[in-house]
Amino acid sequence: MTRRSFKRALGIFWWVTLLFLYAPLLVVMFYSFNSINSSARWGGFSLRWYRQLAGNEVIIAAIGNTLVLAIVSSLIAVAIGALTGYGLYRHRARRLGLLIALVYLPIVMPDIVFGIADMTFFVGINRLTGLLSPGLATMVIAHVTFQIPFVALLVYSRLVGLDATLFDAAKDLYASPAQRALHFLLPTLRPALLSAFFLSFTLSVDDFVISFFTAGPESATLPIYIWGAIRRGVSPEINAIATLMIAAVALVAVISLALGRHRGRA
Repeated sequence: MTRRSFKRALGIFWWVTLLFLYAPLLVVMFYSFNSINSSARWGGFSLRWYRQLAGNEVIIAAIGNTLVLAIVSSLIAVAIGALTGYGLYRHRARRLGLLIALVYLPIVMPDIVFGIADMTFFVGINRLTGLLSPGLATMVIAHVTFQIPFVALLVYSRLVGLDATLFDAAKDLYASPAQRALHFLLPTLRPALLSAFFLSFTLSVDDFVISFFTAGPESATLPIYIWGAIRRGVSPEINAIATLMIAAVALVAVISLALGRHRGRA
């Protein structure tokens, strides 16, 4: 095989892979503009289902719950995860194998196990104290627990890439701990913190299993609503909801990618 034919084969493989990845999403988006109530037959272009979504109070409530859950849990996860990542960096010279394994555990643990564990924990606490009944608060706590490891590892990787003498230089210039945090650490970690926030936001919006096990009757998110509605069949309304979620996640991913490139140039 010549070099030219090999490059052509790689190009074909690339486009086939992209088609395999994105064709299902494009089909969902295409049928969200279908004028008839069918996901198998095209009846013409229409925004009917998007107008119907705008007037559906249940869906609007689910969108609100999704955004509140994603934003609040991401902010908390960034705050705690940044401190965790900084702690891992400060004590990196010690043997932290067990601690790092504990940080990685929520990432590799199956969602179904995590969701059941969270549900069992919250139910037990509620029986003993009357607190943490299933609802938006329990969902926020559950989401924070699986977002923190991603934030901690992003912050840790950013700190590891820094010259360690920069910390000594800040001390030599008589900067107090608060001044070092405000004028050195935060500006240095800003790209990593923003990327961590957008990653946490995307993970929260995309999550179904953990949300399902920790949600209450009034705290359904969009993935939970879609799961309940899809049991009656896939309709263009469901396709419209999925399209909005795809657009939201894609927007967050593009912003995160842009921040990552900006950080690389900096």
